[in-house]
Amino acid sequence: MFLTTQERLRDLREERGLKLEQLSQETGLSSSALGSYETDETKDISLHALKKLADFYGVTTDYILARSELKRHPDADLDDLRLSDGMVELLKAGRVNTAMLCELALHKDFVKLLADIEIYVNGIAAMQIQNLNAWVDVARAEIMEKYRPGEHDSVMHLLNAAHIEEGEYFSRRVHNDIDAIMVDIKEAHKTRSESAPDTSVVDELKRDIDEAASFKGSRLEQLIFLFCKQTKIRYNKLTEEEKQWLVRIAQKSELAKGGASQRGRRKK
Repeated sequence: MFLTTQERLRDLREERGLKLEQLSQETGLSSSALGSYETDETKDISLHALKKLADFYGVTTDYILARSELKRHPDADLDDLRLSDGMVELLKAGRVNTAMLCELALHKDFVKLLADIEIYVNGIAAMQIQNLNAWVDVARAEIMEKYRPGEHDSVMHLLNAAHIEEGEYFSRRVHNDIDAIMVDIKEAHKTRSESAPDTSVVDELKRDIDEAASFKGSRLEQLIFLFCKQTKIRYNKLTEEEKQWLVRIAQKSELAKGGASQRGRRKK
């Protein structure tokens, strides 16, 4: 998934190690406006602010507006990228997560991963591995001829274990490479909106109920507030007419009735 405008602006600022107040001083935009651009999905960013931020960060306005994944190369020529027709078709078809693919390729150890794959696929190290195994075989043959060790001899077991299987060796190397990259990418995604939340559904519901209980308003208004929290509706963005409609609906709920039910209670 592509990052939203809010996430891009926050990431760009954090890459520079700036606080909102510092960014305000650098751009001349108010810190409150900058904060709302990073958090409020309904906040429209002015053309003046958009140009200011794009110039300051050295990125395109299309990148900030989440219309493109290219920060600084909007007119990149496909010929310069040396991509095959198949690769271009794959990327355009949308069958792969191109944003994730970019993160993978830009990781500091991606070159090492490709190098290990290339060494195995092209058999670059095959001869060296065969030579190493040959030396082990020679040493084993000399020991067997000179000392006649038994089948349970520890030295013979060590020599047998020293044999390198090319496929197994590079499979382990590539596995370790990709594992380390995935851990780093996962860590970087923890602050992204598409990442799974650290808290469970139960924790989230409890938090929303606590906020609703402290919400200043009638019982009905608290129920409406809780409904909005659970459905990701911004309560303060509702019009009065919309709130009235929600009130009419909430009045049909048993939870909106004052007091506990008296059914089944014995009279004293």
